[in-house]
Amino acid sequence: MPTLTDTARAALLSPLAFALAFGAYADEPAAMHMNHEMPAAMATADAAPSTAAFLAANAKMHAGMDIPFTGDADVDFVRGMIAHHQGAIDMAQIEIDNGDDPQVRKLAEGIIDAQQAEIDWMVDWLEKHGQP
Repeated sequence: MPTLTDTARAALLSPLAFALAFGAYADEPAAMHMNHEMPAAMATADAAPSTAAFLAANAKMHAGMDIPFTGDADVDFVRGMIAHHQGAIDMAQIEIDNGDDPQVRKLAEGIIDAQQAEIDWMVDWLEKHGQP
C-alpha cells in the first residue's frame, strides 16, 4: 500500500488547514461573492426582471468558463476569457434593456463594444494557433 511522503501529506493538508483556519472568519457575503452565488432571499419570485436576467447571464457565463483545460496557459486563458467577456456583454445588455441612468447605459454600450472587439481578437487568435 503506497504511503504519502511528508511533502505530499503537507501539500494535501495545506488547503484543508487554510480552510479550517480562515473559513470561520469569512463573512457570508464575501464568501458568496467568491462563488458568485446569490442568497435566496435576494432572488425572490417578485424580484425585478433584471434580477432574473442577471442570474441567467451569470449562470451562462460560469457554464461557458467551465472549459477543459489544456495545460497551455495562453489557450486556457483565452478560452475562459471569451465566456467571461460574453458575460460582460450580456450584463451590459441587461442594463441597456432595464436601466434608467444615461451614464450607466453609456458605460454599458462602451462595454459591449470593447468586449466584443476583444472576443473577436481572441477567436481569431485561437484560430491562428490551431485551436477550435
